[in-house]
Amino acid sequence: MGRFRGSITKQSRREGINLAETEKVQKYLDKRPYAPGQHGQRRGRGRPSDYSVRLREKQKLSRLYGMGEKQFRNLFEEAANVPGVTGTVFLQLLERRLDNVVFRMGFASTRRQARQFVGHGHIFVNGQKVDIPSYRVKVGDEITVAEGSRSMGFIQENMEAQKRRRVAPWVELNPETFTGTFSRLPAREDLALPINENFIIEYYSR
Repeated sequence: MGRFRGSITKQSRREGINLAETEKVQKYLDKRPYAPGQHGQRRGRGRPSDYSVRLREKQKLSRLYGMGEKQFRNLFEEAANVPGVTGTVFLQLLERRLDNVVFRMGFASTRRQARQFVGHGHIFVNGQKVDIPSYRVKVGDEITVAEGSRSMGFIQENMEAQKRRRVAPWVELNPETFTGTFSRLPAREDLALPINENFIIEYYSR
């Protein structure tokens, strides 16, 4: 199954959360807080099965980070084999993806845009170009926008917008030099995600 390239707004309405984490999508959700389509307002009146609840939770998280099922499941299985709380370890692995870190630092306005920036060679890690969105960032890694890409309109706009927002507490950012550092792993309480990761653990453990 290929990567989803449709409307992130419709997908957010279907899942009931802001998958893009942008103000624009949130406005649509506030205006139409129900699933898209002709029968969207009538959906969900019955009690969903336990399986359905766990499947939807898994779908929410995989779509939030823009990942396909195979890649998402492989990452979960890796997390399950690491010492610690599986749900928290899993979320930390998701947060360490380079496309996500680029988004968290504000270089990109969405994860989808961050994936494009990385794939097109606009992002460097510790001085080396990395064009793999799933590249795993380590604590202490320095992320920079390529010098020749800093004048791009989208990146300029994103940096101006980021100056008015609070950066995620586990990353450090210098918007003047287009440089950020992944300073620590996020704790579960740092991640204000509308997700119950225990349902995802139960889904994959069935």
